[in-house]
Amino acid sequence: MLILKTKWFNKWAKKNAITDKALNKTIENLSNNLGTIDLGGSIYKIRTPKLGRGKSGGFRTIVVFRKSDIAVFVYGFAKTDKDNLDKEELKYFKKLAKNLLKIENKKFIELEKQGSFISLKV
Repeated sequence: MLILKTKWFNKWAKKNAITDKALNKTIENLSNNLGTIDLGGSIYKIRTPKLGRGKSGGFRTIVVFRKSDIAVFVYGFAKTDKDNLDKEELKYFKKLAKNLLKIENKKFIELEKQGSFISLKV
């Protein structure tokens, strides 16, 4: 499975000390349907723990996901900053997911070399 972060998400994750190890665990939870909310259109909201704290006081990450194929972290926010996505944000992410899922995995590798996406370190 290809697991990527957008350039924006990578910057946000670094700022909030969210490690690739924590993000890999988030994808594992998503694959096992633990602590995830299906927002439709291949968009999922998943709890991601804050360093040194549990998931409940942590972050919410938005992931474009197709089981056993690809996961792209596209957005994140602290639960203390906002409860959920608004209708316009959700509409935007669904359109983004549709476009991202049209891209073949080998094209993502090219886009990663150009700096648009970053692979998670395992």
